Amino acid sequence: MFVVTAKEMYDTDRYAMERVGLEGKMLMENAGRAIAREMEASLAENDNIMILVGKGNNGGDGFVIARTLLERGYAVEVLQCAETSDIRGDAAFHREVLLNMGYSISEYEGQDVESLLQDKDVVIDALLGIGIKGAIRPPYDYLITLINQYQGKVLSVDLPSGIPADEGYEVHQAVEADQTIVVQFPKVSSFLQHTAAFYGDWTTVDIGLPSNVIQSGENQKKVWGRRDVVRTLPSRSSFSHKGTHGKGLVIGGAVAMPGSIAMTSRAALRAGAGLLTIATVQENVTALAANVVEATYHTLPSQHGHIRSLGELDFSYDGIAIGMGMGRHEQAPTIMKEALLQTEGTLLIDADGLYALKQVLPSLSDREGTTVLTPHPGEMAHLLGITVPELLQRPFSYAQSFATEHDVYVVLKGAFTLITNPKGDQWINPTGNAGLAKGGTGDVLSGILLSMLMQPQTVEEALCNGVWIHGYTADILIEQKHSSYDLLASDVIDGLPATYRNIFS
Repeated sequence: MFVVTAKEMYDTDRYAMERVGLEGKMLMENAGRAIAREMEASLAENDNIMILVGKGNNGGDGFVIARTLLERGYAVEVLQCAETSDIRGDAAFHREVLLNMGYSISEYEGQDVESLLQDKDVVIDALLGIGIKGAIRPPYDYLITLINQYQGKVLSVDLPSGIPADEGYEVHQAVEADQTIVVQFPKVSSFLQHTAAFYGDWTTVDIGLPSNVIQSGENQKKVWGRRDVVRTLPSRSSFSHKGTHGKGLVIGGAVAMPGSIAMTSRAALRAGAGLLTIATVQENVTALAANVVEATYHTLPSQHGHIRSLGELDFSYDGIAIGMGMGRHEQAPTIMKEALLQTEGTLLIDADGLYALKQVLPSLSDREGTTVLTPHPGEMAHLLGITVPELLQRPFSYAQSFATEHDVYVVLKGAFTLITNPKGDQWINPTGNAGLAKGGTGDVLSGILLSMLMQPQTVEEALCNGVWIHGYTADILIEQKHSSYDLLASDVIDGLPATYRNIFS
């Protein structure tokens, strides 16, 4: 499923009309009727419904929704919240169709809308569309305030009024919808931390728009879903052996933080790695060996409980992960630079490794192998030299610019983890829940990703599948066994078998 910006949506509409030959009136008819059908699942037969319509295409959709619901026997009132002279084009056409069919439209002229809503069970928000940016102007500011004070159900058309389609904008005021019916493609703002909640539950409806424009464009954005996982996750041959499934290495673990590397290693093995070696300080080996019995171990020179150097470490592995529990100390950048230069294959960098990387970023350009970074917002902001709020305003742009500039894959973790390849293409993960907001879950993700990267699939498929599996496992655990309060990172590791059984059943 593609995710689009406002420009991409406008370009798609234009292509459909000018190249394909679909009239705008037909597309608006399709949109309104599809949205009305989807909304019916949330409506009761005796609901009293108020539709608030604006002057643009959202308002035009609102007129079609009103006509469709009225024809199906619902009690619907339409309040036009713009001057009739300001309603033009396809929206004006559908306004006339509604009137010609004998239905009435009330016009907002400063009356007490709050009293009009008192006996309504549902309000449908068709006020503002994807073009909104900046502060909300009258009368929409007043109407949005009333909608948010309203105690009944609120359904929004395409996106909640006041929410921009794109990233990079502050939200001054917006409808807080219970449900949003999105036209054709979800918009970028439905996956941003500061705007996603306004959508409530959302679903998309197909109105017949072609995807040619999106498919032919650069830097595509897609949601990676279950079908993608089932389609791309490799099944295992009856004749495979441990070497077939990847020989991996995990580097990290200071004396004070052995748990990080233990969780990464256990997750990698449970996720399917064939062979795994843990490179850490001698003081950790006894404790780790009791918890990760399937791994082999390589001890590294230590100083004050940290890794001093990588010594005579062999780098000829299918995949290497570094940084988990490594600590932030003066030798760390030197260790990171050596790993960058010595690793010919895939190198995944996480946690403390990302802080060390900041000091040796130029070394990234000297690598020929695949490099994967798995930062949370704080680590990504540190790499970029910006604040976390700045990053969260424009996560797509920042992740894209860093990935393309440094020729790396970036897995930016969050409520909607974002995977970006060196070309700038991006995938959004929809799985996961608040139970993952615990220490150690990032270490588990790194282990799953290391395992995925060593299987026969593309790097993009490996990262998207790994992130999806990590989040989906947490979803199953919350649904069947745990709560978002008590879920632990180690529970996610133990939950992986159920996820794999589910995928391959």
